[in-house]
Amino acid sequence: MDTISDSLLHATILQLSKHAPFDQMEQAHLGFMVRRLRLAYYPQGTAVLEPAQGTVQRFYIIKQGSVTGKQAGDETAHWQLVEGECFPLGALLAKRPVTSVYRAVEDTFCYELSADDFTELLRISPPFQDFCTRRIANLLEQSQRVLQARYSNQRSAQQSLATPLSTLIRRTPVTCPPHTPINDALRTMQQERVGSIIIVESHHPIGIFTLHDLLNRVALTNADTSQAISTVMSSAPLTLPAHALAHDAALAMTRHSIRHILVMDKDKLTGMISEKDLFSLQRVGLAEISAAIHAAPSVESLQQCGRDIHTLGHNMLAQGVSAEHLTQIITALNDQLVTRVIELEMSSAGLADLAFCWIALGSEGRQEQTFSTDQDNAIIIADAQNTPADTLRQTLLPLALRINQALDQCGFPLCQGQIMASNPRWCLTLSEWKNQFASWMHRGDPPVLLNASIFFDFRPIYGDASLAAELRRWLNDSIKENRLFLRHMTENALANRPPLGLVQDFNVSDKDGHPHSIDLKINGITPFVDAARIFSLGAGIAETNTIRRLRQIGEQWQLNKSQVDGWAEAFTFIQLLRLRQHHEQTQSKLPPSNRIDPDKLNDLDRRILKEAFRQARKLQAFLGETHQF
Repeated sequence: MDTISDSLLHATILQLSKHAPFDQMEQAHLGFMVRRLRLAYYPQGTAVLEPAQGTVQRFYIIKQGSVTGKQAGDETAHWQLVEGECFPLGALLAKRPVTSVYRAVEDTFCYELSADDFTELLRISPPFQDFCTRRIANLLEQSQRVLQARYSNQRSAQQSLATPLSTLIRRTPVTCPPHTPINDALRTMQQERVGSIIIVESHHPIGIFTLHDLLNRVALTNADTSQAISTVMSSAPLTLPAHALAHDAALAMTRHSIRHILVMDKDKLTGMISEKDLFSLQRVGLAEISAAIHAAPSVESLQQCGRDIHTLGHNMLAQGVSAEHLTQIITALNDQLVTRVIELEMSSAGLADLAFCWIALGSEGRQEQTFSTDQDNAIIIADAQNTPADTLRQTLLPLALRINQALDQCGFPLCQGQIMASNPRWCLTLSEWKNQFASWMHRGDPPVLLNASIFFDFRPIYGDASLAAELRRWLNDSIKENRLFLRHMTENALANRPPLGLVQDFNVSDKDGHPHSIDLKINGITPFVDAARIFSLGAGIAETNTIRRLRQIGEQWQLNKSQVDGWAEAFTFIQLLRLRQHHEQTQSKLPPSNRIDPDKLNDLDRRILKEAFRQARKLQAFLGETHQF
């Protein structure tokens, strides 16, 4: 193609610029590449590239058609490449033969670039080099930029004066009837932690009482606080319909020199907008939420904190925060909320000095909670106490039930499988937990393996953390001596294959009322979680977080950093998809689901998801190679 015409040159550049990494490259560097490309045709079923051909001599870009890659010696390890995708980067960079067979699924045309020109393109084009050496990380960064722009636009609209008042209401209004004594109204305001109360008669607002009124009409006049609140309220409060805009409220506040406006849906009071609400427009910060949790006087007040955590998560998505950091921050705030619930319930029950540890399990134990998560928790009771274990258990179980119910009110649904501290099966002494784990390790059947995937990721939340530390030490020491159980765990993990298709990008199903979908949790996240857990248990690592487990294993076993980064980045992207989906489902008032139709993803996210599943396959291959028990 050295004599390529200008029109063909521009047409080829235009076609390639629709795909990564060519959409990030300078025109001059694209021109350099296109002038050196040759076009090759591969009939259906033809091997484009295979290990027997020796060191790779060309870089391939699919122009039309599709190519399947199949790992040599493993009939289940396969994937499909389509228009705009390129291969084989790893073999070219390492100057070695490929380890897979690449075959045309249909009649296929490929652009081909010589290995020498590929090396030169790496030298002159930083975006191309970055893509080739950090493939999934590069794609993920592009996806996050798109996502950031999308959510930032939504957030900007949300935070503009064009926002409907209905979207700014943060809680149900606090009300009282007009005959309520001033003292009682003030007590309600203190309990609810609000600066104003609405006076209603026959469900219709007739007045409002604020801290400003308290100062001017009660404190400064020495008013009798036993008299009715109606004597000191501001009558005929200003109201606006729920569909009115923030601009309307700001204008009304300015014109009438007021700080509060009531929001009505026809004749029903739905909320109140304050001057602070109007101009902060849901700008919720980490420090503010944390402070509110620690100062919360009741479970009811913690419910708003739960909602604020979700709002913060949305804002952090808009800021481009990675899924790894976002899930850790969400988990940290949720930990604080759980701790405050336990403190409030223990205080209410008059309990103190109980030697126990409240532990989180599953995704909370791994610090990988998304916007939608139920409860998985348990209790470890100290062995050596003056009170018998059964007596302590009977004291702790009613407390645990109240805690589980309170957490449900705060946005953490009860576990359908009853894996909660209020279940007597999971409120055990340290010795009982050791016996339970030992029993599981000597069995290794499917129910036990499911329990291991949940309970072995335990992490202390409240109480005596040394109990959890001792159980972790005992588990790691015991499981290293039980290689058969690790083999069962490995076989179970390898049976869950990422849904990469042989004749299409993804293997989809119609389960759970979600046609043409894949499960991002079971088939996407779980292969990484299971492999990391097996590695950490076998190596005696106490860490429970999946990415940190993988990185610690990488350091301990001196693995190639780019290999471990690829696993971590793939896991991160699938988590990001789950966060996005759960958030959008919540916004649309739909039940949360981990099933997603890959055809509804944009081309970039679809491509990254396919690469992420390939990384899961590579991790499973590594697990199978290194854990032959």
